[in-house]
Amino acid sequence: MREALIRERTYVGLDVHAHAVVGAALDGDTGEVLRRRLGSSPAEVFAWIRSLPGPVAVAYEAGPTGFTLARALRAGGVRCEVLAPSKLQRPFGERVKTDARDALHIAKLLRLDEIVAVTIPSESQKAARDLVRAREDARRHLMSARHRLGKLLLRRGIAHSGKTTWTTRHHDRLRRLRFELPGLLAAFDAAHEAVVAVHDRRDRLDEAILAIAAGSEFTGVAQHLSCLWGISTLTAFALAVEIGDWSRPRGTTGRATRPPRRPCAPAGCWRARKRANARTRATCGSTGVGGRSRRAANAGSSRTQRSPASSPVGAGRWR
Repeated sequence: MREALIRERTYVGLDVHAHAVVGAALDGDTGEVLRRRLGSSPAEVFAWIRSLPGPVAVAYEAGPTGFTLARALRAGGVRCEVLAPSKLQRPFGERVKTDARDALHIAKLLRLDEIVAVTIPSESQKAARDLVRAREDARRHLMSARHRLGKLLLRRGIAHSGKTTWTTRHHDRLRRLRFELPGLLAAFDAAHEAVVAVHDRRDRLDEAILAIAAGSEFTGVAQHLSCLWGISTLTAFALAVEIGDWSRPRGTTGRATRPPRRPCAPAGCWRARKRANARTRATCGSTGVGGRSRRAANAGSSRTQRSPASSPVGAGRWR
C-alpha cells in the first residue's frame, strides 16, 4: 500500500459512458482537483491524462463499455485499473449522485489504495466469452420459442403424446398440422419457423465452440474439466473462458505458493454462509460469483451430474 501511495502523483477517476467520459484528477501533493468532460475517444482521454503531472494512475468502474479504454491507456504506459462495481465503497449518506462526484470518489479511493480491480481479459478471451454468451442467448431463445409454440398448440387441445419432444419425428408431426383459420395458421407457422431458426443458430454456435475448443489457449483447461462427470466440452469451454485465471482464489492465506483452498470459489460453486451467532450457521444458495453465463454452466453440469451414465462407455469412464 505504501508503495502504491508513493509511486504516482496524480490519481484520476473516470466515469465512463457510451458517448462521454467525466474525469476527476486529484493531485497527491497539492490536493488540487481538476475536472474535465471528454468525449468517448480513448485518444482524447489519453491526451488529457498525459497533460497531468506524472506519474498518473487511472481507475474506472467496469461496465458495458468494456475494456477498450483500459487497454489503450495501458498500451500508452499509464497504470489503469478497472474496478469491480460490487466491491466499490460507497459514501454513506450521500444523496446527490452525479458523474463528477463519482469520478472524484474513485480518484480518492485510488489514492488510498482502497480498490478491488478486476482482471482485464485479452482480446481472444473476450471474443471467446462473446461466443459463449451468444450460444447461451440462443439456448434461452430456443427454450422460449418452444414454450410459445407448445402453449399455442395446447390452447387448441393439441398435445404431443410421445415420450420425447422436439425430435425429428415431433417436428414432422408439427409440419403435418393444418388449421382452418388463417390467423391461427399464420401464428403457428411463425412460431414453428422461429423454433427451427433458433435451433439452427444454436447448432452453428455449437460447431464454432467445438472448433475453437479443439485448438486454442483454452484447450488444456477445457480437456481437464471435461474429464469430470457432468461436464461436456461446451460447458468446459464456457467455464474456461469465463473464469480465465484459476489461480486467483488463495483462501485466507494469500500465499501464491499454496494451492487454492477453495478451487470451486471462482466458479460460484461454493455455498454462501450466514452466521447468526457463534453457535449457529445457516447455509444459503451459491455465492453467485461471476456472470450469468458462468452460473448457467454450473447449473447445467450439476443437473447432468445427478443422472447416471446412459451408456456403458460413459459409466466406465467415471467409475
